[in-house]
Amino acid sequence: MEYPIKQWTTKLRYQNYGDWPTTYVAALEQQVSKAPWRLNYHIQPTTGLLNDPNGFSFFNGEWHLFYQTYPFGPVHGVKSWAHMTSRDLVHWQKDDVSLLPDSLLDSHGVYSGSALPVGDELFIMYTGNVRDENWQRQSIQAGAWLTKQKLLRKIPQALISQPPAGYTTEFRDPQVFVYQGEYVMLIGSQDVAQQGQVVVYESKDLLDWQYRGQLHFTEQQMGFMVECPNLVEVDGQPVMLFCPQGLAQNILTYDNIYPNTYVIGTALNMKNLSLEQPTALQNLDDGFDVYATQAITAPDGRALAVSWVGLPELTYPSFVDGWAHCLSLVKELRLKEGRLYQYPVVETMALRKHERHFNGSLTNETVLMSEGVSQSFELEVNVARHQRGALRLLANPAEDAYLEISFDTFSGKIEIDRSCAGEPFAEEYGSVRQTAVPENADLSLNIFVDQSICEIFINKGLKVCTLRFFPKEDQKKLLILSEETLKYDGKLWDLVALPEE
Repeated sequence: MEYPIKQWTTKLRYQNYGDWPTTYVAALEQQVSKAPWRLNYHIQPTTGLLNDPNGFSFFNGEWHLFYQTYPFGPVHGVKSWAHMTSRDLVHWQKDDVSLLPDSLLDSHGVYSGSALPVGDELFIMYTGNVRDENWQRQSIQAGAWLTKQKLLRKIPQALISQPPAGYTTEFRDPQVFVYQGEYVMLIGSQDVAQQGQVVVYESKDLLDWQYRGQLHFTEQQMGFMVECPNLVEVDGQPVMLFCPQGLAQNILTYDNIYPNTYVIGTALNMKNLSLEQPTALQNLDDGFDVYATQAITAPDGRALAVSWVGLPELTYPSFVDGWAHCLSLVKELRLKEGRLYQYPVVETMALRKHERHFNGSLTNETVLMSEGVSQSFELEVNVARHQRGALRLLANPAEDAYLEISFDTFSGKIEIDRSCAGEPFAEEYGSVRQTAVPENADLSLNIFVDQSICEIFINKGLKVCTLRFFPKEDQKKLLILSEETLKYDGKLWDLVALPEE
């Protein structure tokens, strides 16, 4: 088998991990190590594909975060879980522990799931993907235990061997949590009418799970499948995060192939399996590339979330170099005046170096804010109400390649345009995204750029727009422009790199 692989057949995608030649793996590692667009402070795969974050938890004095991966190429093959640990939610180290597709319960892939500290061990629950000789799928909910010594042992029997009556094998992504002394599990599913649902199970011992029924959190039809359901308490209220595939545009307007959405309830009612007084469905992120967000309640009470920055069924420029996708920064969730805010955890400030202040006024002109910048930075910009303008991030010397963020505080409109940002991709889903903020109000932008990802937090997290973009090496200017008078101020920091894996 030669590197690189020109055609990914089903046989190759599902080849046993141990059958991959060491020469192929070494060539792939070398290619990725010298690839452009590699990240400095975001979690990324060593090789191959990264997708859903899984098993986010705090256990034995450190944070644990797994991600689903296919390490042999930037394609979807037989999945496993890679494991990252951190002391501060910012500096992450790759661990030797991994969850491999090496049992009869997960022979064709370790799919998404969650983790829960229980006593002296970390309980892990995930979907095992199994195919028979006719390539028919069986979705099994399986489990494992991780000890404080980082020894992983799988539970030998299936926890849920098949979907309940009335549901298809599109049945996956268990979230386990404790509610009033009982273990509760939510699972994304599809009923036999091919409508997306979330179903509920309960258990007293994490081994024997009883089906309770569907969770009622909206009156609308949620497409043909609900993935990655995640219920988290935020400031005393339940917030349901999920990914409805095939959602009708008359229910929620969105531009991405599939949206990541949420609803807020006033309470969780387990007697009738419902979120009480749920809000209308809303987009979690108004950018281009967020999906499969997972959230937990931290020991200190904070609601923390992390997202996959990538989308199914799309091709990204980094694929040619043997790797795909990344995870977002860890974000704290808050509720303010009935609205969900997301903002990087306070620990993220530890990444800042070389603080620079700036302010200015311009009229019908373009001003150079900084040049020769690192492609890994945080930029904070504040503008007062009744102004319009734009930022052009990572512009090239000719100033005709850049990522543009335009703002209009009169109408409360923010627009992100990546059409000139670098290597084009996913153009069938458009190159522009818009989001609304309060009209005639002051505006703050905190923008985190890391080589080929940009996370934009508007008004300290009232709105979030996340995207991948793939600039050239010479794109190192920051510009601000306006066709009228604009006054602004802000700060710029370089952000330090992650430790070596």
